[in-house]
Amino acid sequence: MKAPPVLDPALVGTYPPEANAGGGYVWDAVLEYRVWCYPERGAADLADGSDYYYPFETYEEALAFSQETQGAEEPLALIVQEEYIDEPEEGRYVHVKARRVAEWPVAFLSRPKRTPRTIPDFMAADAPKNKLDILRGLA
Repeated sequence: MKAPPVLDPALVGTYPPEANAGGGYVWDAVLEYRVWCYPERGAADLADGSDYYYPFETYEEALAFSQETQGAEEPLALIVQEEYIDEPEEGRYVHVKARRVAEWPVAFLSRPKRTPRTIPDFMAADAPKNKLDILRGLA
């Protein structure tokens, strides 16, 4: 998989560290790629013992950094969702029309980017039995 480019390279590194974790099923854009570093796992202590991250414009740069830096995790993608699918309980889906910023494993970006039809098709009464096939680009 070729990781998608960031939405605006000039904004990489300007986003707050706080973000939602995973979820939402769909994505609209990648804001930056992040590599979190953990002093307790051997990363340099640059934040008084606290965890910290480095932002990157490309996944490839982030991956190289993570592989050569002790105490670093695999890169995450900071993504924005202008609309998303909430699953408050297993099998019950809710279409949320609100902006959400989250950190995702980069592998989640292999799902197709949200289109105007993705969520309505997912929520439709005649959706395939396995609704997740819509998000995987299989239906």
